[in-house]
Amino acid sequence: MTATLEDVKAHLHIFHSVEDDYLRSLLEQSAIAVEAMTGIDKGSQFDELVLNRVRFAYNDKLDEFEARYQSVLLGASLNNLEGM
Repeated sequence: MTATLEDVKAHLHIFHSVEDDYLRSLLEQSAIAVEAMTGIDKGSQFDELVLNRVRFAYNDKLDEFEARYQSVLLGASLNNLEGM
């Protein structure tokens, strides 16, 4: 599964469509960023990282994302390298 707008809205508890374009933009940016940081582009770990990066970006705390998820990002990167 790859995270969708509906997943983002459920994760953030958003029930309106006013911010859909903004959330789509955050989702796309987050998917690109997580892939660049880890080398993965699918799977449940990828989706979890993307959704949480969207959450941090939405709450204007993006600068805290990498520090809070550093071990998960590194683990995903290492797992990706082992799979190559």
